[in-house]
Amino acid sequence: GAAAAALPLLLPPRRHLSSRNRPEGKVLETVGVFEAPKQHGKYETGQLFLHSVFGYRGIVLFPWQARLYDRDVASPVTEKNENAAGHGSKEVKGKTHTYYQVLIDARDCPHISQRSQTEAVTFLANHDDSRALYAIPGLDYVSHEDILPYSSTDQVPIQHELFERFLMYDQTKVPPFVARDTLCAWQEKNHPWLELSDVHRETTENIRVTVIPFYMGMREAQNSHVYWWRYCIRLENLDSEVVQLRERHWRIFSLSGTLETVRGRGVVGREPVLSKEQPAFQYSSHVSLQASSGHMWGTFRFERPDGSHFDVRIPPFSLESNKDEKTPPSGLHW
Repeated sequence: GAAAAALPLLLPPRRHLSSRNRPEGKVLETVGVFEAPKQHGKYETGQLFLHSVFGYRGIVLFPWQARLYDRDVASPVTEKNENAAGHGSKEVKGKTHTYYQVLIDARDCPHISQRSQTEAVTFLANHDDSRALYAIPGLDYVSHEDILPYSSTDQVPIQHELFERFLMYDQTKVPPFVARDTLCAWQEKNHPWLELSDVHRETTENIRVTVIPFYMGMREAQNSHVYWWRYCIRLENLDSEVVQLRERHWRIFSLSGTLETVRGRGVVGREPVLSKEQPAFQYSSHVSLQASSGHMWGTFRFERPDGSHFDVRIPPFSLESNKDEKTPPSGLHW
């Protein structure tokens, strides 16, 4: 409530920020003042926040409206049905939900790198090398409930190479950071590759899996078309028991009629531990099809402290190409 607005936002001093004559971990530095989270409506461009799960400082660039397909919320039709790929699933209706494109404070990136990739946005390269990808560091997609808003009197409260290119300080506005023309142009130009339209969520044995797919574009290779998608996955442990991700098992169905199975250890070369202290892990990966659409589903295998294993469902999600594709993404070049 209103009491929350009066609490100062305190962060422990980072090692490289500590002065020599100050004992480490003893002094908390005030970086701002917490505001009451919004129960209704959305946050505006320029809103400062602390991420409620990963703990980094960030700033809102702009909101997106997404369709959230939450398999934990049963719809009126509860009977099971089999989809084209033989994966038993409930009928799930999408509900509109607000997500935000945000900048992560570069000072916090080293401290979240074990729990979340800070290169959450990737593009296909513009040049002839059709396999090249490039990433923009320190960009993330954040759900409305992940945001703990705060205010600061600092005119440059977030350290990120794009902060002053995208935003400027205006003390007459609330929040006092407004979009520059460059941010508006970048959003408009790269809209098809930045926009998230569908978010899929499912919980198995208190492990919640959230998947956000993004269409990245099409490339021609050896007289055929190859379509690329990025998908961002967050794993959250909603229980107090420590678990570790050991394996992934994907099924990838293409409209061309192919069904591919992928098994492997961990994800992105890691086998993350999800504990009460660090309950979440987030990463991005990529997939390509020789068809304009398809879908993916699968399981993550987790291990408990006693050595037993259990499988966590990855909610099925569609890979759809943008029908109105015009020009390839331009990244940061205007």
